[in-house]
Amino acid sequence: MKIKSRIIIFCLSFVGLYSFGQKTLSEGSLVYNMSVETGTGEPKMADMLDGATTTIYLKGTKSRSELVSSLGREAIIYDASKGTGVILKDYSEQKLMITLSAVNWEENTKKYDGIVFENTNETATIAGFKCKKAIAKLKNGTSFIVFYTDEVIPANKSYDAQFKTLPGLPVQYEMQSGKMKLKFTLSKINYTSVSASLFEVPTSGYRVLTYDETKSK
Repeated sequence: MKIKSRIIIFCLSFVGLYSFGQKTLSEGSLVYNMSVETGTGEPKMADMLDGATTTIYLKGTKSRSELVSSLGREAIIYDASKGTGVILKDYSEQKLMITLSAVNWEENTKKYDGIVFENTNETATIAGFKCKKAIAKLKNGTSFIVFYTDEVIPANKSYDAQFKTLPGLPVQYEMQSGKMKLKFTLSKINYTSVSASLFEVPTSGYRVLTYDETKSK
């Protein structure tokens, strides 16, 4: 009986240590550096995007993903509790705001429905995290590589539709944009509080378009 008790205590201690080492990110920010991986027929565009950063702000059910490059700034604000969002584009003198209803959001992210992550035997240490390599396969037949860690788990898994079912936090991943292959690598995690003002929808300064209006153009 004593031996069994010791075994149970040992197992519970092991689980406790694992849980202690795993962090849940309910509020904070993620910073990713972007690089262009392959050649392109538009080298100037590649140069402008190389070195860009993407910062993702998380606070409860709200998220803000902000891409900053030499071309300008683009942000996506999403409220998972309502399923609605807005896209803000600020390039040169043009400032656009595209509004998305819950139905629009589902349509815009539909390509990620049913995405499957197949783990490989490959691991790597990236940004100080031990990561597993997975192949993400979409219904349309395309795929991309992602390295993720289970040391940090976002509380709001809906902040990015492509990683909603990923069993961890993406640390490095690829994305195809036309002839360019982009790589995003995590450079920093901030666990500090995030201002609620970052998730407020601007009331002026932008030309407002609906999602349906952008599709008809």
